[in-house]
Amino acid sequence: MHVVLAGGGTAGHIEPALALADALRRQDPSVGVTALGTERGLETRLVPERGYELALIPAVPLPRKPTPELITVPGRLRGTVKAAEDVLERTKADCVIGFGGYVALPAYLAAKRRGVPIVVHEANARPGLANKIGARYTKFVAVSTPDSKLRHARYVGIPLRRSIATLDRAAVRPEARAAFGLDAVPPALLVSGGSQGARRLNEVIEAVAPVLQRSGVQVLHAVGPKNDLPTPDNMPGMPPYVPVPYVDRMDLAYAAADMMLCRAGAMTVAELSAVGLPAAYVPLPIGNGEQRLNAQPLVKAGGGVIVDDADLTPEWVRDNVLPVLTDPARLLAMSRAATEFGRPDADELLVGMVHEAVAARQS
Repeated sequence: MHVVLAGGGTAGHIEPALALADALRRQDPSVGVTALGTERGLETRLVPERGYELALIPAVPLPRKPTPELITVPGRLRGTVKAAEDVLERTKADCVIGFGGYVALPAYLAAKRRGVPIVVHEANARPGLANKIGARYTKFVAVSTPDSKLRHARYVGIPLRRSIATLDRAAVRPEARAAFGLDAVPPALLVSGGSQGARRLNEVIEAVAPVLQRSGVQVLHAVGPKNDLPTPDNMPGMPPYVPVPYVDRMDLAYAAADMMLCRAGAMTVAELSAVGLPAAYVPLPIGNGEQRLNAQPLVKAGGGVIVDDADLTPEWVRDNVLPVLTDPARLLAMSRAATEFGRPDADELLVGMVHEAVAARQS
């Protein structure tokens, strides 16, 4: 079997695609995998690093909503769809799995023309245009939230890296805390605004860190590689405040923490629920509001809390996060709720859907 993955552009599209590729290869090492991408996307680095073939096609940006620009898309798509068709023909593809982004729609259109089975995966609560169209061409549609309105939606979750999906936080905690210079016993808050950091989160946590420390809470703060690293005032006998530019082992960071303060990207919500780590979610205040929608089902299940970016202040953290961190019973209840909501086996569930789609074509 040979599959073509279409999920280029951002890590939110690429990482689930690569997690699926890894799961397919674990089940059957002979499975062929080709990832579609464009020369401007992160896939140019991430896909080869993971050992998979990358086939580049021209990029055709799509408007997120119906606009006058939409009428120009078919003309601009023709060459890209032909390039995607060439890849399907060359690889003798048995299935196309799309994850959204620039390359997904050309891949869906090429697969429909050639009669290749299609599987759609939508990571966000609010689907993009490419996956809305792709869902019209197949009944094999995987989604990350149980209340998705996407056609033919089946709640699967988001495929995750094995280091996250199989993480035993309790078992790894001693190693994780030692790796970051944290104390062994006090509760720990992990703070991150994503790979580049978030100024709002950084400013708030720097201001409230001394309050947390005096209350017996330590802080691991990923500020982002382009942001200034604060100088902590770690007084003797107090739990530490540990600012770092970037965390490249999120599994260790999750294991070291008891709670997280973070944005609400789809991957972040999926990872935290999979490992059972409660969080205070601060949805990105720009865009189409999808981050709030990503976090709401988990928050409703009891696995976290949510606060608007404008309402995030040092006082809010003191009054809403600190009481959780200093209440072991509440932490445990939120952790259990997050775990029950999580889908650490999403990669295997999606593999099953791929095989279903291929078998349906053959029957």
